[in-house]
Amino acid sequence: MAKYIYQREKWTDFTWNDKKISVLLAEVRNLQGRLLGKMTSLGFGYQEEATLENITLDVLKSSEIEGEKLNRQQVRSSIARRLGLDVAGLVNSARNIDGIVEMMLDATQRYENPLTEERLFGWHGALFPTGRSGLYAIEVAKYRTGEMQVVSGGFGHEKIHYEAVLAKDVKAEMDKFLQWLNTDNSQDSVIKAAIAHLWFVTIHPFDDGNGRIARTICDMLLARSDESKQRFYSMSAQINKERKKYYAAIEKTQHRTDDSDITIWLEWFLNCLKNAMNASEKILQSVLQKAEFWNKNARLLINDRQKLILDKLLDGDFVGKLQSSKWAKICNCSQDTAIRDIKDLIGKSILRQEAGGGRSTNYELNM
Repeated sequence: MAKYIYQREKWTDFTWNDKKISVLLAEVRNLQGRLLGKMTSLGFGYQEEATLENITLDVLKSSEIEGEKLNRQQVRSSIARRLGLDVAGLVNSARNIDGIVEMMLDATQRYENPLTEERLFGWHGALFPTGRSGLYAIEVAKYRTGEMQVVSGGFGHEKIHYEAVLAKDVKAEMDKFLQWLNTDNSQDSVIKAAIAHLWFVTIHPFDDGNGRIARTICDMLLARSDESKQRFYSMSAQINKERKKYYAAIEKTQHRTDDSDITIWLEWFLNCLKNAMNASEKILQSVLQKAEFWNKNARLLINDRQKLILDKLLDGDFVGKLQSSKWAKICNCSQDTAIRDIKDLIGKSILRQEAGGGRSTNYELNM
């Protein structure tokens, strides 16, 4: 007896309630047009800054969905280097972070290129450069040869949410998926991104990394839909906020055995995309605020150490309170130099001393 959607004959002949979906799709397309128009009206530098911020969010949050916390500064630095952006305060990045960034940039900056098996294996290899997922050795840059279950719960209390396509069928299913993805343009491109995401995680072709690669494929197709390498919203950041609904929509759809209706999934996906586009307003506001700050202070002499700290404060990368001791550590300078730098910025009305005081003196931006 069939338990999952893929066990039906012609299971990928997906259907949906067009009345429900067309209204949502129109809202998404309207938002998409307004957002692209707004970003196009900005200067190129601001577009680059917004792109850097959104791709950083995508990489961080896609990994966070899988329970992996990455270092934000390393992710941002890795992206900036690969995009050739002149950004202050770049740090060295770990090999695994560089791999995730390379995968994301290959998808969004070369979105026009077909997704081949070789390219997909390259992404998987970049995700797992050591051939291990945590403590365990996995099959890297090739389809899995073992069976796959999606399980939650502690030892002895496991709950099986899903059993993926049989390993012997993965290659044939993936051939069909890639053929469709690269040639079938009968659907709206946003709908195609949603279907691709669901289709890929339903096959679950790899030992690990299926969720992250599904979201990367989705980002690639959304970039095609936007017809832009600039990324102005983060779908993964929004998915992370709606994680429970995300898994519930996938699970409900995968458990359909009477037909291949994916209305539940498409409704969730389009609403999530709508929310992601609305959330991008905050990122855009932050980029503009930073630009306004530097324009306002363009004539003031600011040294490299000061620019490094100010960029961290403006980007929200500064952890905790700003103190002279932290300044000295981050800038690799003496405490006296840090105090001179801070006093200079206070004199220029860029920094101010926080009220309250205490054992340590804290400083903040004078915005």
